[in-house]
Amino acid sequence: MTKTNKIAKNTNTTLAKSTLYFLRNYIILTLLLSFTLSATASDYDKDPIITLLKFDAIPAITKPQFVPAAKAKLDTDAPVIGVTFNGESHAYSLYLLNGHEIVNDVVGGKKIATTW
Repeated sequence: MTKTNKIAKNTNTTLAKSTLYFLRNYIILTLLLSFTLSATASDYDKDPIITLLKFDAIPAITKPQFVPAAKAKLDTDAPVIGVTFNGESHAYSLYLLNGHEIVNDVVGGKKIATTW
C-alpha cells in the first residue's frame, strides 16, 4: 500500500469516527431534550396557584416625588426605567419598584403607569 493510500485510509477512518461521534452525541442530546421537555410540561400541569399576598397588598406609588439626578441617592450605574414625553423625563429606580411594582404618574401631560 502506498503512502497516499495510507493517508486516504486514515482520513476515511477519522471521518467515519467523527461522524459516529457526532451522531451518537446528537442522539443523546435529542433524547435528553425531549425527556426534559416532556418532564417539564407534565411536572407543573396540576400544580395549584398559590397566592402569598392578599389582593392589593403591594401599594402602587400614586404621587411620586422627584429630585434632580445629581441629588438622587443612587449609584451612577443603578438600574432605572426612564420615560420621556413632550420633553419631560422621569426615571424610576428599580430598587424602589421592587417594593411597589407600579408607579402611576403624569409625564409630559400624559398619564402613565410604569410597572416592574
